[in-house]
Amino acid sequence: MRLPSAFLLALGLAASLSAARADECGDTDTLLRQAYPAAIRSPDGASFTLEPHTRISVGAIEDSSPFGLTCKPWPAHDDLLLVAVPLIDSARSTDDGHFGDIEILVVGRKDLGVRQRLLQPGLLNDDAIAIRKIEFDTARYRLSPDVTAFGLRISMANQSQPNPFSETDLRLYALVASTLRVVLDGIVVSGAGGEGDTNCAGSFHSSAVSLSMGSASLHGFSDIAAVEQTDTDNPAPDATGECQSHPGKTVSKTYRLRYDGGQYPVPEPLKALAN
Repeated sequence: MRLPSAFLLALGLAASLSAARADECGDTDTLLRQAYPAAIRSPDGASFTLEPHTRISVGAIEDSSPFGLTCKPWPAHDDLLLVAVPLIDSARSTDDGHFGDIEILVVGRKDLGVRQRLLQPGLLNDDAIAIRKIEFDTARYRLSPDVTAFGLRISMANQSQPNPFSETDLRLYALVASTLRVVLDGIVVSGAGGEGDTNCAGSFHSSAVSLSMGSASLHGFSDIAAVEQTDTDNPAPDATGECQSHPGKTVSKTYRLRYDGGQYPVPEPLKALAN
């Protein structure tokens, strides 16, 4: 089956590995021991275990699994490091699916001491639509003159040829009154899917969402403009049997996200699969 190029790009992004993994965490042993004093390190040094059966994989950039420790310096606060800790339930997880949480840590870059932390239950649960990539997004999400958010992107995809699917979700976090909070709880920023005959003919779609900060504000935080662009393609064989692309017209739609005092509610069409 010949998939449209937009779908292949989205699927490739979902399947690739994050470049900001354990290599940016520095001394992972010190970091994790300070964050989880009861953690027990495995003999090979590849993971830590929290009783009774929660596994933290340190990971490495060459690993084939996305469930390793992920770190990235926070440009808005150059003395801080962002850490996403995978907490996998090893008793329930199998090759066919995972059960687990993510804990977001904000730590000092020099001493690796934990400044703030936030547990995100169930973010590592997957099945046939599997998590392929986890990475931080440190674009300048300036919510107010004093508050800049950071993002966590989770990419998922299946392996179906007749019904391919991929999606990348974004969550935004901010330090509000010295507390780490979720301010945007899962918006789809890219996706692709469709149905085909595994040879040529089919109907496919892909979308990308860009976020920008608006000038208007509510409850002290700026509005966010979410611009979604959707493309379609209906490939089919021509008279000679060659597979030909038949793209449709790009459709653009803009949503305004307004802070309600606790979070930015996500429009229904852009809600993440995990929500």
